[in-house]
Amino acid sequence: QVQLVESGGGLVQAGGSLRLSCTTSESIATINAMHWYRQAPGKQRERVAVLTRLGDTTYSDAVKGRFTISRNNAKNTAYLQMNSLKPEDTTVYYCAAFLQRAYWGQGTQVTVSS
Repeated sequence: QVQLVESGGGLVQAGGSLRLSCTTSESIATINAMHWYRQAPGKQRERVAVLTRLGDTTYSDAVKGRFTISRNNAKNTAYLQMNSLKPEDTTVYYCAAFLQRAYWGQGTQVTVSS
């Protein structure tokens, strides 16, 4: 059973930055890929960023050039650095790891005011 705990959400003005953290209960170095998703009310969950164990990254078009995913193996933590935030980035963000099953964090709210 893997546990993922997110932190770092909050309220920020448009153009500002936030860094989300996702700490895993087991060695993050053994997890093939860490994912960040977001889901607005009434909408499908959207994958925002992926970081593989080899260091390859993928971003959605909506966040490319503004968000950066990274990981610190020593801290068993993945990060999502979010810059140039826009009001449309407002929603709940989740980290995820897909092992023998999908594991999700509890979500962290990000609110961007205009």
